[in-house]
Amino acid sequence: MLLHCMPSAPSISRYVAGVEYAIRDIIQYAREQERKGNKVIYLNIGDPVLYGFNTPKHIKDALIKAVLEDKNYYAESEGVRELREAIAEKESAKGMHVMPEDVVVTNGVSEALDMIISSIAEPGDEVLVPGPCYPPYLSYARVRGVKPVEYATLEHEGWRIDMDDLKSKINSKSRAIFVINPNNPTGSILDEHTLKALVDTAAEHNLYLVCDEIYDRIVFDNFTSIGRYARDAPVVILNGFSKVYLMTGWRLGYICFNSNARLLDGLRTSVGKLARLRLSANTPVQMAAVEALRGPQDHIRDMVSMLGARRDYVMKRLDAIHGINIYAKPKGAFYIFPRIDGSLGYRSDAEFVLDLLKSKNLLVVHGSGFGSMGSMHFRLVYLPSLDVLEEAMNRFEEFVHSRYR
Repeated sequence: MLLHCMPSAPSISRYVAGVEYAIRDIIQYAREQERKGNKVIYLNIGDPVLYGFNTPKHIKDALIKAVLEDKNYYAESEGVRELREAIAEKESAKGMHVMPEDVVVTNGVSEALDMIISSIAEPGDEVLVPGPCYPPYLSYARVRGVKPVEYATLEHEGWRIDMDDLKSKINSKSRAIFVINPNNPTGSILDEHTLKALVDTAAEHNLYLVCDEIYDRIVFDNFTSIGRYARDAPVVILNGFSKVYLMTGWRLGYICFNSNARLLDGLRTSVGKLARLRLSANTPVQMAAVEALRGPQDHIRDMVSMLGARRDYVMKRLDAIHGINIYAKPKGAFYIFPRIDGSLGYRSDAEFVLDLLKSKNLLVVHGSGFGSMGSMHFRLVYLPSLDVLEEAMNRFEEFVHSRYR
């Protein structure tokens, strides 16, 4: 009698095992609460459009116009020329010399990040990322077999980069320093001294310096682009239209290379190859993005004003809660990253976040999802209206007080 054995499943890449995206991964637990009939308040995803910050009409009209005029073909792989010119104008005005030829339009900043990591590092190499850090910086590195090395930021000093710690982690395997400014998840903004130090360090160690500035105009304090100090250093800026121009679901970003940096020639060529491999970004959306950059900008002022009021309200409420500590007021983006005091008795930030969800149907993101240096913190978005934030803070206060006693 022949025995028929169940065949083993085809293999899965070991690199995918390290892929996590805590911001969305945690939603499955909220869905469980909703299946039980509970109404969950979501403070986990940084999508302003979900919270009533609608895409400006002139941008929507530009998209419709492009579609109706049959601009529905593949664009140039590097991006529509007019858009690349508008992006170069914007980034040059911020301080870094950028020519249209040094711009590559991508399907969101996520694709831009993947293109950069794929181009600069091989399995076994390392890239330096801020701790805490937006999760894709960790996962895109790991999926390419590259090790993300977290450098410290100093919470009690406004999440300032610890340059001594960063420099101590540079070695022969290091390929790039990544920076997020304004930062996700902390909302911090880097000062000019730190920006200069980063450029000097990258130049000294022959490393790429890649700065994500997608929140560059959602700021409540002074903001300076790293491009202002780029000189001829190998500086690359990542940016996009999701946040400032409220185009999150449209998925459009870009890469800008410092035009003065000859050391970037090889990277430009490599990214260009990857851009051609994936054909192009969405053509009608690119046409709308031209209007976003060159059309009315009034919505940005109004959005920042509303967000400032919401930030201040949430900060005031959190400051009054024993067991929750905030050492730095966010200066940009729309996130707060509080510390969970040990007096609350939780063994991990994930345990705290899940208990909060199950007890009060309030969803935030555990800090360890932003890297090891985010441990015992949580990220909260203050995008909802003030009445929703009031209800959320009431629930949160009740939850913490019940644990603190």
